[in-house]
Amino acid sequence: MVVLTKKTLRDIDISGKRVLVRVDFNVPLDKDRNVIDDTRLKGAIPTVRYILDQNAHPVLMSHLGRPKGQVVESLRMAPVGKRFEELISYPVLTLKQCVGPEVKEAIEQNPDKIILLENLRFHPGERENLPDFAKMLAELGEIYVNDAFATSHRAHASTVGVTAYLPSVMGFLMEKELLTLGSLLEDPDHPFVVVLGGNKVSDKLGMIDSFIEVADVILTGGGMCFTLLKSMGFEVGNSIVEEDQVQSISATLKKARRKGVRVMVPSDLVVADRFDKSANYKIVPAESIPKDWMGLDIGPATIEKYCSIINAAKTVFWNGPMGVFEWPSFADGTKKIAECIADAPGLTVVGGGDSDAAIKQYHLEDKIDFVSTGGGAAMRLLEGKKLPAVEALEEK
Repeated sequence: MVVLTKKTLRDIDISGKRVLVRVDFNVPLDKDRNVIDDTRLKGAIPTVRYILDQNAHPVLMSHLGRPKGQVVESLRMAPVGKRFEELISYPVLTLKQCVGPEVKEAIEQNPDKIILLENLRFHPGERENLPDFAKMLAELGEIYVNDAFATSHRAHASTVGVTAYLPSVMGFLMEKELLTLGSLLEDPDHPFVVVLGGNKVSDKLGMIDSFIEVADVILTGGGMCFTLLKSMGFEVGNSIVEEDQVQSISATLKKARRKGVRVMVPSDLVVADRFDKSANYKIVPAESIPKDWMGLDIGPATIEKYCSIINAAKTVFWNGPMGVFEWPSFADGTKKIAECIADAPGLTVVGGGDSDAAIKQYHLEDKIDFVSTGGGAAMRLLEGKKLPAVEALEEK
């Protein structure tokens, strides 16, 4: 069982207090500035609802997009605040600044509303973690709660700097992320199957190293599998390969063999004559990729084999698509693996990012036990690294 050493909302008296909450409301907007995906907003509701139930006053803060320290009108928080108000069924007042006298006054005059500050990244002090900016944020609350797991690998003013000035604890979404992902490295039920895809094996090496210590099988697909195939002596044609990672992954595969962990590569692939959604394509054995062709998806025999392994697992973790799933001709691997994971009898965890997008594209969210809200933060945690924003919180 994973034991958290940092305090949560339950460990501190917030009754009647102003509670400054770092949420992750960095959500996609359409051209009319409507929220397209409100998963992260829903994830914040348990923490905010608990604060309201304690007769405390939540002051929420988040970034949106990458305004680079400038005011960008299309990245104002107002549409996000409007959608959050609809979801939580409680009045939300979205301010046009995030610090300063007008912000303090608005907070004091609206104790019956949830306050949402303007986009933190309109200020360069946020990403630079400037003490003056962190102190101005801290002046808006009496207690600080970090519920933004997706930004917990960043040492910004709103995630780390502010903790120097206020009692600081984690919210319920942060707690759930840490417990669920932490359990994968500490006490997963076996067989434990890890499914890894995406383009770059360099992005996954740290996770592979960690999972070699606890997993039974690692299934690979996506662009990253071609660097593995190359390291095994296969001809991969024009497939994406990180040449500078061939030696590293070869050493990792040797380590896996010593540990008795199976790292599997596709036995067949969907290959194309060019990188184009309308390219000519065919299915070939992994050892028979034509010289001028490239692999863009895993093949049917691989799907069948991988699914049989997933179906026998008691724990499954997935990060990264199996192919170029945005193009119909090369989506079958990702779609069918996603469906297998959704139907798997054991605990199923999806590690955010493109895997999360695929789960939503195929309407499988409700069949996955846990979908992480933080791709980069999840990967860092699963590499066994510390998260600066979590480290900054108070010990129990």
